[in-house]
Amino acid sequence: MELERFEINIGYSFSDKEKLKTALTHTSYANERNMVSNEKLEFLGDAILEFITSQYLYKHYKYLKEGEMTKVRASVVCEESLYQIAKKLNFSDFLYLGKSERVSGGEKRPAILADSVEAVIAAMYLDGGLEPVSRFIMTHLKGPIEQASKSVGLKDYKTVLQEKLQAHGEVHIEYQIIHESGPDHDKHFIAEVKCNGQVLATGEGRSKKSAEMEAARIAMEEKIKQK
Repeated sequence: MELERFEINIGYSFSDKEKLKTALTHTSYANERNMVSNEKLEFLGDAILEFITSQYLYKHYKYLKEGEMTKVRASVVCEESLYQIAKKLNFSDFLYLGKSERVSGGEKRPAILADSVEAVIAAMYLDGGLEPVSRFIMTHLKGPIEQASKSVGLKDYKTVLQEKLQAHGEVHIEYQIIHESGPDHDKHFIAEVKCNGQVLATGEGRSKKSAEMEAARIAMEEKIKQK
């Protein structure tokens, strides 16, 4: 019954329950009972996480450079992100921990919880293949990836857009703040980017710079769609 509750939480039902149990078995529990722990599954889960997020970035963020995609992936495939997933899905209620680890509050340790998410991802892959594991990963990381992509690209969107637009000759690119609102401590700006007088896109932000960068990012997306 405990494992069934966990399956409801993660949105996937295992054909082989032993795979799931192993994924939730910490080394402290395994050592006490001479069982297999989730360590090898963690190793596989980490690789699957990197692959799925890399594939998603490659397909959906074509305007990001290779180095930027690497930074985005690193920011979401990390202990903190996985810990947040574990907290959200109440992993701590289902972990098999040794007595000493349980007494010391191991079920709340970020490293243990993050590792268990990787192990469950690997077990899910071995049990059902890439489709359910991809769905699970992107359900929880799509939002963080979107946020990270905006942050990592801020310094480059205007430069990249300029390079793309000037690939076949000189053009005139300009940015203009077309609307400003809010009190001094909470300003909101809307900017537009033009190429040879034609408006390409508008963007919003809490500063003039971020609004301009968002306009450049959206212009990049539109340019890709038109290809």
